[in-house]
Amino acid sequence: MGFKRALKLMDIKEKEPNKNNKLISYLMRFNIFIAMGLEKTGTMALGLFGDVGRVQVFLHLSIIGIFKGLRIRKVMEQAYYIGSKSTVIILFTGLFTGMVLGLQGYYGLRRVGSEGMLGALVALSLIRELGPVIGSLMITGRAGSAMAAELGTMKITEQLDALESMAIDPIHFLVTPRLVASLIVIPLLIAIFIVVGLAGSYLIGVKLLGINPGIYIHEMEKSIVFKDIYHFLIKSEIFAITITLISSYKGYHCGHGAMGVGKAITQSVVYSSVLILIWDYILTSMMM
Repeated sequence: MGFKRALKLMDIKEKEPNKNNKLISYLMRFNIFIAMGLEKTGTMALGLFGDVGRVQVFLHLSIIGIFKGLRIRKVMEQAYYIGSKSTVIILFTGLFTGMVLGLQGYYGLRRVGSEGMLGALVALSLIRELGPVIGSLMITGRAGSAMAAELGTMKITEQLDALESMAIDPIHFLVTPRLVASLIVIPLLIAIFIVVGLAGSYLIGVKLLGINPGIYIHEMEKSIVFKDIYHFLIKSEIFAITITLISSYKGYHCGHGAMGVGKAITQSVVYSSVLILIWDYILTSMMM
């Protein structure tokens, strides 16, 4: 408010007949605009760090809930909800991702006379990168958005307040089972994605393009080592935590009304997708 008032006073002074103050007035106006920009940047930075801190507290409370005692039935319900509802989309995206990789990889390798390496190329690409990333993005769109919608609806209908009034911790009751179920189910879904992708690549490379099946399987087996499986498991678990944490947090702290729930769903999908890509780069650079 002080900056805007200063600008109004300067506008009044510029209307006065004294021409010598124009340069000083322009410089002051420029400095005020810079200060306003810094103020907005600082406000955004403080809001960002505040959100990061609140998300960390939310994660810690969810993890502490594991040691308070798990409700196995709730975990199984969430595992079914996340797993079975996401299986179809995982099968379709895994199959066509493998088919595209097989087709593109074949014509790329044929230029250097290495068509037999197609199995190794597709296996490493799916296990180390594309499987965890694309699979997690699909799960974010399907299961993550559903988590945010469900918790957001419970928030605006005051069901979370009702749980607190009955001395039930909503995070322990609702978020912790989702976190545990995601840690179990999402790596399995990504493993299905990889297996189906390898099958799709095999169909394209061996059945359609005529690569020797023995060479295809041999090169695939020879190229995969335990370190690749380790990368896949670590990324899958980190992505599972990211999806569940962001989706649950946004739903738990959504705004009022249908608009608040819709905004929470959108933000959960966008933020989770961006964080998955950021985590993928960080984990890849650390484990190379």
